[in-house]
Amino acid sequence: MIRFITAVFMFCYATVSAAHEFSALARLDASQSAVQDIRKGVQIDLSLSQGVPWRLFMLEDPRRLVIDFREVVWQGVDIDALDQSDRIQTLRAGGFRPGWSRLVADLTVPMKIEHAEMKVNEETGAAHLSLSLKETDAESFAALTGEPEDPHWGHSIPTLTLQKREPKPDWAPTVVVIDPGHGGIDPGAERGAAQEKDLMLTLARELRDTLRRAGGFEVHLTRDSDTFVSLEGRVAYAHEKRADLFVSLHADIVQQGHAEGATVYTLSEDASDAASQYLAERHDRSAVLAGIDLSGTDDVIANVLLDLARLETAPRSERLAKAMVLGMQGTIGKLNNKPYRHGGFSVLKAADIPSVLIEVGFMSSDRDLANLKNSDWRQRMTEGVRDGLQAWVIADKAASDLVRK
Repeated sequence: MIRFITAVFMFCYATVSAAHEFSALARLDASQSAVQDIRKGVQIDLSLSQGVPWRLFMLEDPRRLVIDFREVVWQGVDIDALDQSDRIQTLRAGGFRPGWSRLVADLTVPMKIEHAEMKVNEETGAAHLSLSLKETDAESFAALTGEPEDPHWGHSIPTLTLQKREPKPDWAPTVVVIDPGHGGIDPGAERGAAQEKDLMLTLARELRDTLRRAGGFEVHLTRDSDTFVSLEGRVAYAHEKRADLFVSLHADIVQQGHAEGATVYTLSEDASDAASQYLAERHDRSAVLAGIDLSGTDDVIANVLLDLARLETAPRSERLAKAMVLGMQGTIGKLNNKPYRHGGFSVLKAADIPSVLIEVGFMSSDRDLANLKNSDWRQRMTEGVRDGLQAWVIADKAASDLVRK
């Protein structure tokens, strides 16, 4: 049913777009849009400045409706104010990948698509998306879930291959992939107007500049704009760039207790403490809430091979994390009371690339949030990371020379 509806949508748009020259982006008119309850269901009306290709589907765990567009700009739209329905718990919208945006509605009850239609004004090109949902039972909802298999949308999970790496010549730069956490539809932690995705992108760009000025580094960012990149996509990008190391940047919020100061994590299925386990689960959960279906991605044989590869990489990651801690202590001083920890973060699962995740601070801490907004403090933070990376490069080369001997 969903695949049939999607095909009809794309055909209708194609027949209308031939008569109009549309720009690349559509904008939402919030004053003419609404998400509200109707009898035993929900009515979603979205008024757009122009017609665009789109599709929709349902996913579960948690139950949610996903609508993809090419492309709607959500900046300036108060998504929370748009949602007037008790049957929709939260709405999230934003960039999903370059050229695409996504709207996700978390459902409080199982529902099915009763009616969906986009009408495009033949004179102005403006469009109106009308979508009706009706309550259904859990079994019927489960039967309707799943992302449509449509090759035109290209949402397949990247496949990774491990290749034997030849030793690099001494003159070759160290390839660093910096991963600003979250992005696009996934804002990460939020406190007031501050969003983790924006703070980490700013810090990642500044770290890139610091490393480039230092020399000896070739630096790439997994995202350089407000775009969603899946966990698998971030790891795949590091392989694509043949990274020598991978650094993921985050700044979370703790709901209970108090935490502040920078912490460096390496990968381990056995978390070093309950807080590490909570943060790892929260990071992975963000991909699920953004509409990504991670079911069926585990492969026992593949995991065994990856674990074997990690036997060599794990001690290199550990040395990297400890060098980072020393570097940051030298420039910003006090870190978290346990500055080196480990947990099961999916973004650290590049088996053949030494990887660390830096919780730069906690947005729930007034001090940390002020630091993250302070350009002088961020500069000292990037210098600390630089010092740690430079120390690690020297130590790692010395260790590899001993292994070869």
